[in-house]
This record gives sequence, C-alpha cells and structure tokens, in this order.
Amino acid sequence: MTAVENQGQPSSAAPAIELKGISKAFGPVQANKDISIRVMPGTVHGIIGENGAGKSTLMSILFGFYKADAGEIFINGNLTQIPDSQAAISAGIGMVFQHFKLVQNFTVLENVILGTEDGAMLRTSLSKARTELERLSEEYELHVDPDELIEELSVGHQQRVEILKALYRKAEILILDEPTGVLTPAEADHLFRILDNLRAEGKTIILITHKLREIMHITDTVSVMRRGEMTATVKTAETSPEELAELMVGRKVLLRVDKAPAKPGKPILEVSNLQVTDEDGVKRLKGIDLHVRAGEILGIAGVSGNGQSALLHVLGGVTQATGEVKINGTPLPLTGPKANGRTRREAGISHVPEDRHREGLILEFSAWENMAFGYHHDPAYQSGLLMNNKAIREDTVKKMELFDVRPPIPTISAKSFSGGNQQKLVLAREIERDPDLLLVGQPTRGVDIGAIEFIHQQLIELRDSGKAILLVSVELDEIMSLSDRIAVMFDGKIMGERLPSETNETELGLLMAGMSGEAA
Repeated sequence: MTAVENQGQPSSAAPAIELKGISKAFGPVQANKDISIRVMPGTVHGIIGENGAGKSTLMSILFGFYKADAGEIFINGNLTQIPDSQAAISAGIGMVFQHFKLVQNFTVLENVILGTEDGAMLRTSLSKARTELERLSEEYELHVDPDELIEELSVGHQQRVEILKALYRKAEILILDEPTGVLTPAEADHLFRILDNLRAEGKTIILITHKLREIMHITDTVSVMRRGEMTATVKTAETSPEELAELMVGRKVLLRVDKAPAKPGKPILEVSNLQVTDEDGVKRLKGIDLHVRAGEILGIAGVSGNGQSALLHVLGGVTQATGEVKINGTPLPLTGPKANGRTRREAGISHVPEDRHREGLILEFSAWENMAFGYHHDPAYQSGLLMNNKAIREDTVKKMELFDVRPPIPTISAKSFSGGNQQKLVLAREIERDPDLLLVGQPTRGVDIGAIEFIHQQLIELRDSGKAILLVSVELDEIMSLSDRIAVMFDGKIMGERLPSETNETELGLLMAGMSGEAA
C-alpha cells in the first residue's frame, strides 16, 4: 500500500482541492482534527470511514455549511474563503446530497434554474436554460425530460437532475454523498458511466460512500478517515477492500458472511393474498404470497418504496390488511383491535423496524426504558401494579453485554449512542425474546462496517438456532450474502423468487425494475 498525493497527473499540476490542517469541534466533540488532503483534477477521489469519522463534516466545510475552527482551503492552488454554499458554488463546487434538494411539483427545468434566474425575465431564463440543459444532457448521458415533474421521475432520474443542477451552475468539482443508496443496480451502473464521462471531461469528483465495492470500481484514489482524523490516502489500484476495512475500523474485518447451508424446517410464516390500501386509497400490497420456514432467511429485495415497508408493518401489527397470515399454522388477525403489535409478540414475532429513530427507539429515553418498549407486560418486568425498573435495568445490562453495546451504560439516553449501537439496542431487545419469527428491516442502515459484521453474525446464529427470519434490505449485497431464498418486490407485488446460488445482481436488478420473471 502506497500513500499518494496525486493520481495520473504531473507533479506540477495544482490540486483541484487542497485542505490544510482543517479542524472542527462541536462542543467537546472533535469532528475533524488537523485534516489535510489533496484531490487532483480530473480524478474520482473516494472518502470512506465509519459513522462519526468526520466525512460529512469535512465536506460540509468544503461546501460552506460549516466554518472550520482552523485550517485553509485551496481551490486550484488559490487560497479560497468559503463562508457559505453560495461561495462554494461561485468557486466551482457542486454537491449532490444523499437526500435530494428538489421541489417535487416543479419541472426538471424549473428545478435546474431555481436560484439562477435572470432577474424578472423568467421566460428568457427558461429558454436559455433549456438549450444548456439539452447540451449537458447529451454530453454527459444525463437524459431527462426538462418538462417532466420531479414527483413523476424515478429516484435515479431525480439524481441526474441534481447533477445537472450542479453542472448548470458551472461546477468543476462535484461532491456526491452516498449516491447509490436508493438506486437499483442498473441505475447505479448508469451513474458510474456518468461519473466516467465527467472524469473524462476533466471534472473532479469526491465520492463519499460506505460501499467498498463502489470505491474499488470507480475511484482513482481513496482517503480513509477514522475518529475525525485522516489515516491514509492510497491509490485504489494498490489496495483492497479488506485493507480499506482494516484502515477504517483499526482491526481486521470479515467482509463476507460466514454461514453453513440452511436446514429449513416446518413453515413458520405463511402469507396468502395479502393486500393493503393506504389512507389515500393507494394499493401498497397487491396480493402477496410467501412463506418462511424455521431455520432459514427469506430476503426481500427491492428499491425502497415498493411495498416492503407495508409488508413489515402488516406482519408487525402496525397496519391493517386483508388476506391471510399464519404463524405456526394459526391465523393472525389482520383487522380490528387485535391486529396489533402485542398480539404479534404473543404469537412469537419480534420486529426490528426499518427506521430505528421513528419506530424502534424514543431517543430522549434511556437505554433501559427503550429495552422495555413493547414488552412492558412481561411478568419479569412487573412488581405488583408497577413496573420493576430495577429488573429492567439489570436485564438491559445483560443484553448490552451480549450485543457489545458501547458504552454499556443503561441509564444514558438512546440519542447518546452511535447509529450502530442504537441498532444493537433494538436487535438485543427483539432477538433476546427468542422469537419464532424475526422481522428485520434494513438491519445495517447507517451502521459502521464493524457493527455490520456483528449484526450479520447475530442473524446467522438466530437462523442456525432454528428461527425463521424475514429480511428486508435495499442493500443487494446484504440480501445476496445473508438470504437462503430471495423474493423481489416491485410496486406492491412479488416479481419472482430466486436462490442466491442461481441468480446474480443483473437478474435481480431487472426484477427490481419491474421486469417479469421470464424477461429477467
């Protein structure tokens, strides 16, 4: 492994970006500590690190959202002050955020020119922008209809609009924050072709991602951050995913899921013709049929928003539905007062929700209070008519130790834990209830690579103990490596079912995009 300062550029070339001695603290927390980095023009430079490593803070300083406590920023060799995002844009920097900044009921064209209109003559602005948009779309393969409403575009096309916005504002440097998090494999491949085109035209790209495969595929150089410091900058061609993971975490990490073949038993979950219509009259589930057996993991693949959340909500007792759901051969109520979470828990179902902040934890409450949520009727937690808080705290300490929650202090608030440790709290609460069926949504969303390894191990151990697991994840790598069978959802329907050993990401991506099983 060789530290580098440039990649494929003559030594005399000035860096497109150079940060020197950047430091930033938020109270007692040192988010960035004396960071220096050089990004050469015409390259794709990856930045990776665990949650809380300081990546987003560093990029927010570069884009003018935060002001550094110390340090200097050079753009193309020139010392540059960036007090706000408008100054960053003027300096030729554009940023494509993980959560897009688009007005949903505006057209593509209106979103692109928003904030850059030529005075009161909006018609002139639109006409000029249309011509420029057509040129940019053709040059960089960013084909979108300028007159289409944003709300009618796929996520992948909305991302193209964000890139077009930046290019329309003459950006020579593009920062992309976790750009493939909500894309299908085909959309991600197209994005990489776009980045190749941008690089070929001399644009400089900074790519923030936690996906090591993407780093290896598209970047020229990669910088690794840990605990607010820059630990290494290396040529991508001279490193490996294993080495980068070790640099991120500070120890060796098992990047693959180590598991024996499943030994499926009797059906635990049986779902027939499950249908859900939301309060707006939109059908979210359109006749779902599936089953999960003891000792196996059924993975549900799909782009976010295609009915996976509705499926988990019905099975977890959050949403009412029609159809039939059986646990261990016994039908569950899908409507009425008994169609709730308590009934599901009593039937042997535990639920790790997709969004731990909205559905899994109350962040202001302590760890031990969160550990009792949903299980406050447990006799072990009762003392007469009152809750036995001492028993809950003692139980929480045991579970925190089992799941390596750091710090192992049950009295601090849930918001004080990192994302990975918050997820471990939820997993500990649900898995240690010894369920027959575990519903788990996005188990490693926003989780550090070291915690991902731990969480995957827990799920495999639960499977091997004879439990059934229904896994929902937008991470296709995770679905492929954890699942014993894979069902793909699109627009509220199951498009097909595959064995991981008999499929690939291309086929699954076609199913995720709505192609029929035969066509895929």
